[in-house]
Amino acid sequence: MKQIVVFLLICVVFSACKVVDNKKHDNNNPFRKANIIPWSIVGFDVKERNPEERIEMIQKLGYKQYAYGYRPQHIPSMKHEWELAKEKRISIQAVWLYINLYKEKVGALKPDSEIVFENLKATGVQTQIWVGFEPTYFDHLSEGESLQQATEMIAYLSQRAKSVNCKIALYNHGGWFGKPENQIKIIKALPKNELGIIFNFHHAHDDLENYSKNITELFPYLWCVNLNGMRKEGPKIITIGQGNLEKIMIEKLFKMGYKGPFGILGHVKGGDPEVILQENYTGLQTLFPKVN
Repeated sequence: MKQIVVFLLICVVFSACKVVDNKKHDNNNPFRKANIIPWSIVGFDVKERNPEERIEMIQKLGYKQYAYGYRPQHIPSMKHEWELAKEKRISIQAVWLYINLYKEKVGALKPDSEIVFENLKATGVQTQIWVGFEPTYFDHLSEGESLQQATEMIAYLSQRAKSVNCKIALYNHGGWFGKPENQIKIIKALPKNELGIIFNFHHAHDDLENYSKNITELFPYLWCVNLNGMRKEGPKIITIGQGNLEKIMIEKLFKMGYKGPFGILGHVKGGDPEVILQENYTGLQTLFPKVN
């Protein structure tokens, strides 16, 4: 009897050590699924999944989080989807907010923007709000005017976000606002606001020759990097592993000490996010087999 008890104790200790070792290994993997955020999976879904189907897809792929981007047709189901995600223990790591200064000003957001804050308050979701601006608005403004208007809006949005326990991150969606140097100017102009930056590979084609310099300057503010296959000549969005630049770009992040999180796109117009997410994840494994 004594020998059986000793044997069982040894098994328990061995099992516990094995679990700890596996957990340690997983935490050292920058591309573990807990460190990857599926992104752009709502507005470009050829199957037009409803909230239940989308959450089911995320679970099927092995993720426990995603970032929510929407189009006007998704507004009626937005609140329901966030509530369902909470019920299923799927974390909404970010919510997209697209600001069009042609149509909205400080204190007067368009209904499609206002509903985001209303639903955040109603559901209690606490997350990042990824803010992109209509890029052409700044084309005919001076540098000073662009900085002033962008800073005033970001300050206002940050105040609104804080009221619902959320935070604002600047998203490089093209134009003046999407340039790294301008995003840094905005953040430095608002030192009392907790602001971050979301850097998207697929929106960086116009300045790839300065990638190393840009990402180094952005590094202190990076909250997420959304990955993509990259070739200078394009196209804009390709599968990770099918470009000739993304591996070098990712390795630069590692050399600087960036540990994530990373976003991967489920976004190709007319595509199925489930297929695209899996292809991008497989591409990461192919590029970096030693960390998978």
